[in-house]
Amino acid sequence: MTFPISPRPLSGNILISRARGRLPTARRIWNALFATALALAWALPASPSLAQSEDHPSTLREIKKRGSVACGLAAPAPGFAEQNEAGAWTGFDVDFCRALAAAIFDDPSKIKITPLSAKERIGALQSGSVDLLLRGAPWTQARDAGQQALYAAISFFGGQGFLARRKAEIQKARDMAELAVCVQQGTSQELDVADYFQQREVAFQPKPFASLEEAAKAYEAGQCNVISADVAALYAIRAKLSQPESHAVLPELVAKAPVGPIVRQGDDQWFNIVRWAHFAMLDAEELNVSSANADAELQSRNPDVRHMLGVDGDFGEGLGLTPDWAYRVIKAVGNYGEVFERNLGQKSPLNMERRQNALWSNGGLMYAPPVK
Repeated sequence: MTFPISPRPLSGNILISRARGRLPTARRIWNALFATALALAWALPASPSLAQSEDHPSTLREIKKRGSVACGLAAPAPGFAEQNEAGAWTGFDVDFCRALAAAIFDDPSKIKITPLSAKERIGALQSGSVDLLLRGAPWTQARDAGQQALYAAISFFGGQGFLARRKAEIQKARDMAELAVCVQQGTSQELDVADYFQQREVAFQPKPFASLEEAAKAYEAGQCNVISADVAALYAIRAKLSQPESHAVLPELVAKAPVGPIVRQGDDQWFNIVRWAHFAMLDAEELNVSSANADAELQSRNPDVRHMLGVDGDFGEGLGLTPDWAYRVIKAVGNYGEVFERNLGQKSPLNMERRQNALWSNGGLMYAPPVK
């Protein structure tokens, strides 16, 4: 016997009528599953990683209430963060803290720099004592997943490398066969350099020292042909040698060590502000917008420039910032290239090459999505 079925809506606005009869079993099951999935999608709360966590107050709101951006700092390092004779902090990392203050307050001086030991950093970040860590330990899977902290961006592509005398004409591992290599004892760098040569089946003479300073002195004294350490440290070592121009940091790396600003999990708005401040500085360099010409570029006809500077459109609203937030950043501290050259590059005592830290269009790894 066939029972009449009154027309009624199902999921997906499918109507069943007496004329059409029953839907096939597979179709009915599919409709039921689709309706259930759709209901669950609307009912489930947003993931903590995709929404503002109720466990943490808004970082931006706290910053505005405090009147300054609190930036945690690892150990002072030449070019990255150091105090001048007047006690003011300067450097590549410090300029990024200033960039955030400019974006929020239109005043790059509204910052507070707090040096932190390795044991203090994550605790200070989680407690809200600092709003971000300017540059902590290199980005790894374990650190990314196990500390309830997020790397907002890679501001510097670092790594372990080699410093050698130019006259030795050393370029790669095989050029260092049987040579003495100074390295700091008891560190991952000592293990990494051994693995580096072993993988390439090249014999070398390790010369371990208790500290990097001792290794640097031994290198300068000629006790070893090459010294291996983090590339940023190698440039600092080279700058202190009696004839820096006679030494070169080799392009080949032993290990990767990307670093950048770190924020706590649970505040996507702040994560995006930090990330996009970095992106805006990269975009500005790519578009040839600098601290020197930012005012003139407000009249640019280039739509990408006009979007970035806040002339057309409001791309600050989603961040909780004013439309001209990127203009403020660029005007106050400059684009990424300016900040790099001023603190680390040819305009600094380190005279560091850009290499991986050059824009993608210049053979580097720095790449940012556009502000639009």
